[in-house]
Amino acid sequence: MPIATRAFAAVAADKPLEPYSFERRDPGPDDVAIDIKFCGVCHSDLHVVTNDLGNTRYPIVPGHEVAGVVSAVGSNVTRFKVGDRVGVGCMVDSCRVCEPCKMGEEQYCVPGMTQTYGSPDPKGAPVNQTITQGGYSDHITVDQNYVLSIPDSIPLEAAAPLLCAGITTYSPLKEWKIGPGSKVAVVGLGGLGHMAVKQAAALGAEVTVLSTSDRKKADAERMGAKHFLINSDKAAMQAAAEKFDLIINTVSATHEIASHIQLLARDGTMVMLGLTTEGLPVYALPLLWRRRRIAGSLIGGIRETQEMLDFCAQHGIASDVEVIAPSEINTAYERMGRSDVRYRFVLDMARL
Repeated sequence: MPIATRAFAAVAADKPLEPYSFERRDPGPDDVAIDIKFCGVCHSDLHVVTNDLGNTRYPIVPGHEVAGVVSAVGSNVTRFKVGDRVGVGCMVDSCRVCEPCKMGEEQYCVPGMTQTYGSPDPKGAPVNQTITQGGYSDHITVDQNYVLSIPDSIPLEAAAPLLCAGITTYSPLKEWKIGPGSKVAVVGLGGLGHMAVKQAAALGAEVTVLSTSDRKKADAERMGAKHFLINSDKAAMQAAAEKFDLIINTVSATHEIASHIQLLARDGTMVMLGLTTEGLPVYALPLLWRRRRIAGSLIGGIRETQEMLDFCAQHGIASDVEVIAPSEINTAYERMGRSDVRYRFVLDMARL
């Protein structure tokens, strides 16, 4: 029998999220049914709800930072059992046969990964439910191959944002081989940025935070940053020229990046993680002059996401969260638009 599910959903771009009911599929042979305990609120949720990318299908239940407990498993499931602490990130399926999928990089699936919400549902959802729906809800059913184990040492509410924010920053740090002796700058100390600081410091890097003011300086230092740079301070920016091996740019709004390129050392890279919807001017000469690069990165595969969770548990890393009731989601969106959160809103689904 389908699982009756309560949620908060967006029904139109210009309307607040509201209570919503729908049905999840009963777990098939390879599925894991999960009672959702907490769900993180990602800035990309806001982009989808307001249809910034022009492809949102309503009604839509956002949420791809899901932490919960297994309530049932299918007959073929061997990796999980009832009662296990588990998580679901930004994807719930992929083609599994293309080269990225076979390499464990399902996020770059050539036909396209099945996102946790807003994608055509490949599992034949119940009647009238043709797209996947996310974690602003009390239940979810997911194929076991796309479910993560959450280590016991990480509280579920603090683990939820790791399933998107945590892996989004961990993946480029690993791809660019950050370790002892590396110099990393993090642009923006928000949901993504604070995870980047903690992870880069744990990897042994010397971390600098770039921000528009010093109001988060103490937080940055507490998280492991050695230096704090205000990017409107021209003298300080000039003094930091050619210093960094990697710049993790987490800003989700349109912003100026040309001056930041000068901070990169020879062969340095700026990785763009924020979902911006407008172009950002960049000039060729600073790139050419030091063989610098601008790159992008998207979450991580299932294997790397599990590695990230285990790494965070080993190093005592979790997200700094503000836990709220689902009914507070519209206020949370307003505050998130003002960067008024330290550092991730998390919905407590027990208060649904």
